[in-house]
Amino acid sequence: MSLGYAEKLSFIEDVGKVGMTEHFDPPHVLEEKIERLTMMIQKSKHLVVFTGAGISTSCGIPDFRGPKGIWTLQREGKALPEASLPFHHAAPSMTHMALVELEKAGILKFIISQNIDGLHLRSGIPREKLAELHGNSFMETCPSCGAEYLRDFEVETIGLKDTSRRCSDANCGAKLRDTVLDWEDALPPKEMNPAERHCKMADIVLCLGTSLQITPACNLPLKALRGGGKIVIVNLQKTPKDKKASLVIHGRVDKVISGVMEILKMQIPPFVRIDLFQIILSQALSLDKKFVNWTLRILSVHGQKATLPFIKSVEVSFLDNQDFKSATLESQPFLLKRRTVKEKSFELVLRLNFSEGCGSSHVEVNIPVDFKVSADSLNLDKEVVFRRLRDEAVQDFFCGKNAVIERKSIPFPKSEVTVYATVTNVIRYTQDLKTLAIDSLSNGNMKRQLASVNGSAISRKRSRRPKRKSRY
Repeated sequence: MSLGYAEKLSFIEDVGKVGMTEHFDPPHVLEEKIERLTMMIQKSKHLVVFTGAGISTSCGIPDFRGPKGIWTLQREGKALPEASLPFHHAAPSMTHMALVELEKAGILKFIISQNIDGLHLRSGIPREKLAELHGNSFMETCPSCGAEYLRDFEVETIGLKDTSRRCSDANCGAKLRDTVLDWEDALPPKEMNPAERHCKMADIVLCLGTSLQITPACNLPLKALRGGGKIVIVNLQKTPKDKKASLVIHGRVDKVISGVMEILKMQIPPFVRIDLFQIILSQALSLDKKFVNWTLRILSVHGQKATLPFIKSVEVSFLDNQDFKSATLESQPFLLKRRTVKEKSFELVLRLNFSEGCGSSHVEVNIPVDFKVSADSLNLDKEVVFRRLRDEAVQDFFCGKNAVIERKSIPFPKSEVTVYATVTNVIRYTQDLKTLAIDSLSNGNMKRQLASVNGSAISRKRSRRPKRKSRY
């Protein structure tokens, strides 16, 4: 069983008394500060953004030092709230997606994140433009060849430990490791070095939703000052670095960034989540060669032992054929075994029922079966397929669209493997400073007001307080 989000993050940030009280700038002051920040961004030649837990509170992920933060509740002896959704279903916030647009426009040069929720990568920030100082709960890495594997499930370990999977490179095959740091782990040079370099180059380091108390990460923005750069802090609590900042804004991050985007006349792009799964149809002749024994499997692309977190159950039926009995597969691995007369062809209809948090209830896939496994393979450009699915999903505001991205045959056991991409969520963001809202297909909740999200939490376990700071 994977560790809870709070338990993982309790290894990361130090407990302190600075910044427990929330402060809100008066509306007219906030408006003036947003305008000032926008002017600074417009003039910037090398903008770097430094993010903390506060950027993800509107995603249902709790912060640490807010009134309903993980450590605040612990200090008061209160139980942590139950998760509103599983951690892997958390979707990027309005701010995450605004940063994507700023990066595409060439305004934002680099992001440094202390978060391990993986939402920057999921939102669409290029890996080479991102430093995840404390790791990523959904990332595994190969210590031998350096390959990275972004998963759709939480990796089961923390502390740079071996996981249960191996590198898929045929020339490597080393055991993979998680990327989330334990307290004794130094910040990885692969993340720290580019973070330091970009902070030294920055004319503005924009700190969003961070208490700036985790060392050595919290000192990175200060490196901009030595080269004449400026620090801007947007946070609801006071921070130890406020006196070093040229501008301090006490307001919700989503509201501030939405205001900036509105003044810049830039649209916040919608978020479209695309997940992958594979269908394997294996066959073998019976001893008398009159029947075909076949097996249907619906599996994760991350390995046959990995779970499919976005699929709850699979209903199997047979199109226009009353000779076969339908079946419902309710536990993973999803597997169905049947025997069919050799000459008989049919069409399978699979209804994949999505789990809670997805934007639609299910997706249907039809599979013609004639037991003639083709020797031809299909391997489409994944990014091209993803782009088409995103465009269609945004245009129609509809989940469940799917497409084949790969098909191959395996000689033994005789099988055909098909990899599908499917849209599991679509979220549009309304840029209205008075009624900041998210238009989402998730759970039928079309209007989720951002002003009330701090009360929700993603953790399922009580976190442990850290004992010391991480080293670099």
